[in-house]
Amino acid sequence: MRGVAPPWGKFLQRYPSLLLFLVLVLGGGLLIGYATLPGAWYASLAKPPFNPPNWVFAPAWTLLYVLIAVAGWRTWQREPAGVAMKIWGAQLVLNFLWSPTFFGAKMMAPALVVILLLLAAIALFIASAWNRDRLAALLFVPYAAWVAFATVLNASLLLLN
Repeated sequence: MRGVAPPWGKFLQRYPSLLLFLVLVLGGGLLIGYATLPGAWYASLAKPPFNPPNWVFAPAWTLLYVLIAVAGWRTWQREPAGVAMKIWGAQLVLNFLWSPTFFGAKMMAPALVVILLLLAAIALFIASAWNRDRLAALLFVPYAAWVAFATVLNASLLLLN
């Protein structure tokens, strides 16, 4: 049928800035993840018993990146130059820095510093967005939980190796 747009077409026409956030966050995160795949070095590390199987990471991060993008988009719509948006940007930089530090450079101690700063930035974002956009803040809660777990995992790997 000619003239019938796909259902996502209207969505993208209405929310082009959301698409940009999704491309930035999801695209950037997946690109960095692909460029810094764990590989043989990570496989050779002694791991704690709570280390998840490798297949868990890609779906978990894909979902988290979508939540991060939506929270950033909502924040940008309210206050593009506000404190919450600046914190959101800082956490994204730290997020994108962790994999190259840990997997790329194989530097677990500096990666632990990066992830601790990331966890602090996530908490600051939640606190700063809480009264202005509760949904944006809540979208970061699973992210905070995952990064807290990843922080413990990073610290455990550092101690075991």
